[in-house]
Amino acid sequence: MTTIDTLNSEPTALPQHVAIIMDGNGRWAQLQGKGRVVGHKAGVESVRDCVSTAREMGVKALTLFAFSSENWQRPAAEVSVLMDLFMFVLTREVKRLHKNNIRFQVIGDKSRFSTKLQQKITDAEQLTKNNDAMVLSVAANYGGRWDIAQASKKIAQLAVAGEINVSDIDEHMLNNHINLSNLPELDLLIRTGGDFRISNFLLWQAAYAEFYFTDKLWPDFKAESFKQALASFSARERRFGKTGEQVNLSTKKD
Repeated sequence: MTTIDTLNSEPTALPQHVAIIMDGNGRWAQLQGKGRVVGHKAGVESVRDCVSTAREMGVKALTLFAFSSENWQRPAAEVSVLMDLFMFVLTREVKRLHKNNIRFQVIGDKSRFSTKLQQKITDAEQLTKNNDAMVLSVAANYGGRWDIAQASKKIAQLAVAGEINVSDIDEHMLNNHINLSNLPELDLLIRTGGDFRISNFLLWQAAYAEFYFTDKLWPDFKAESFKQALASFSARERRFGKTGEQVNLSTKKD
């Protein structure tokens, strides 16, 4: 069985694309008798830890769920702090990402963000666009249903313009218009905080992903926790609709 210690020597056992629902910041703060905002700030340290660990271990794409389209319903003061924190992290961390050859991008409907924040996102994406060691995608004002709907809208526009026929529309075409289609397929979806749901995150992309749920609250999810999730993934048999015998036969041939 693959362990945390042997993962480095078995790159083929690693997921190429990992996504994380970073849940539990508010509860972490409340358990310490502090305001929820303190938890969000503490969560930034876990982001740094997981990004650097993923880069170290050879993961090619890391996607983080930072702010869902439903999160606008939270108290206005908390939303405001989250936006300020996003701006702060962009200002402070992008140079570090660039230095480590990591490409940064934001997926989601950015139109609702302030002009200043949108410009910061554009600047960060431009600075890192040629980096190729790893892609860090941050999902902000993102929802899986929105993602599928916007892809469908783009395809409908092509059909209306006469550029494609309705009969041309298939899974492959829809996939090409979904966010992250230029990255390796999602292998592993991690959720911290103890809940067993994916909360409208990467609905299309997670079709064959392995799921890893942990009770750890996000600010407590550090490098070792991330490695444990990778070890759990590497111990699983991924069949993609085939039988275990077919997978084993294919592996032996390879």
